[in-house]
Amino acid sequence: MAIGTLELLLVNAKGLGDNDFLGRMDPYVLIQYKSQERKSSVARGEGGSPAWNEKFTFRVEYPGEGNQYKFILKIFDKDTFSADDYIGQATIYVEDLLAEGVENGTSELHPRKYSVVKSDQTYCGEIQVGVTFTRKVEEKYDGEEFGGWKQSHNY
Repeated sequence: MAIGTLELLLVNAKGLGDNDFLGRMDPYVLIQYKSQERKSSVARGEGGSPAWNEKFTFRVEYPGEGNQYKFILKIFDKDTFSADDYIGQATIYVEDLLAEGVENGTSELHPRKYSVVKSDQTYCGEIQVGVTFTRKVEEKYDGEEFGGWKQSHNY
């Protein structure tokens, strides 16, 4: 099993549909990878075409438990006086990226656009995201110990 980091670059979104009754939409993104979760900043007043340009890092084991190698990006509109409105979500599958990164040490999905869909699976815009995987270099153990002694198994 290889351990490494997935870095997600959240660039921007377009066509999210500015559905705020008063003023403009204030979108943010909740990013989930397995049990890990990160939240972007709120793009205040940027409406349906926000820009974030933020990076988020996730710890990864590949192959690991389960087979859900994907990011789920849930987009919300931040509301001050009521619950935040769910706009839609995009899914980015990264299993091939991880497999390539484990083999080569690193792999990258250059920023590209992913469709954002509402709960009813209708299209409601796009989000631009890039992903990079970097395998952690494993320290090799050469059998030597410093500052201690090896236990003998000769009884």
